[in-house]
Amino acid sequence: MVTPPPAGAVSATEVFKALGDPIRWSIVQQMAAVDELACSTLEETLPISKPSISYHTKILSQAGLISTRKQGRNFFYTLRRDVLRGLIDDVWALAPEPRPVADSGRLEHKPTPIRRRRSSTTTAPARLRQAAGDEGRESEVTLLTW
Repeated sequence: MVTPPPAGAVSATEVFKALGDPIRWSIVQQMAAVDELACSTLEETLPISKPSISYHTKILSQAGLISTRKQGRNFFYTLRRDVLRGLIDDVWALAPEPRPVADSGRLEHKPTPIRRRRSSTTTAPARLRQAAGDEGRESEVTLLTW
């Protein structure tokens, strides 16, 4: 049985690698819905063999995401929510507050719209205007750039 690392010693890289697999993500989602999940429940809900379940739960445990309890011949898994909360806090620390573009100093002037005139008779809207009797009119298009 693998002993999970303490919450402070969990590597974000290892957690993201562990969560990157669809089967392991499904296991974590099932564990998030309950306090404790029996291995037999995973056997019933996942389309993989028992050895594969054992492999995936071992990776989740090594990453520090789950803790394992053995009772007799049965294994029970618990999601370590403290580890997930710590990971979320670390991710939020990367971009704590959204900043308006004007405050960033990158934009020195206001964008000016570019106006173009189009009078082509080959476009679908031009053909529709032609059919409606508006043949000679030009349409005006405003293109904004910034």
